[in-house]
Amino acid sequence: MRAPGSWRRLLAAALVAIVPPAPVYAIASPAGEPGSPGIEAEDTVAAEQQAMNRELELFRGSTISLSQAMAIAEALHAGATTADVAFDGASGSPVYRVKTLHHDRVWHHAIDARTGKIVGGEAALPLKELDAEDRSNLAALKTVRHRLAEAVHVAEHAASGKAISGGLIRERSRLNFAIIVMSGSDLKQVILEPPGAAKRR
Repeated sequence: MRAPGSWRRLLAAALVAIVPPAPVYAIASPAGEPGSPGIEAEDTVAAEQQAMNRELELFRGSTISLSQAMAIAEALHAGATTADVAFDGASGSPVYRVKTLHHDRVWHHAIDARTGKIVGGEAALPLKELDAEDRSNLAALKTVRHRLAEAVHVAEHAASGKAISGGLIRERSRLNFAIIVMSGSDLKQVILEPPGAAKRR
């Protein structure tokens, strides 16, 4: 399957960077010294790495893809578009947390990563209750011709993997899509600038 027309040229320009695992820092201390800060820091990093590995394993075993979760959430409100999506395996059952924009509200949904069913109720937050930066980003999202779903497709193709999260970021006044893709055992970040977004401030 080919990337959508105007996104194709972005494949060569897509910034693909491996997100490195958190480094483990060990601080030497005399044997038998209880409560050593170095050992505690090491234990914390190891625990965080184990939690991340568990979450990535749950993601690998998911039946529903990130793109499918976005489509399910968007179908709940005709004309909605996804602003942010991320896999969450930390809770009891793995879900995709999807935020969609529809009629000046941001809707929060949890989609079961195994069944595609909606988990819990939905919550909506009026745009006016968000901070100025979030309002600005979401307003810009309405003017961008391309959707996050298209950016996810391009990123998965560019990084040869499956997207685990995606959303909007603004860097130096430019609005970009940032997608995290699992490629083999690596996590890669793909940054895509929607065509014409450079002109928007």
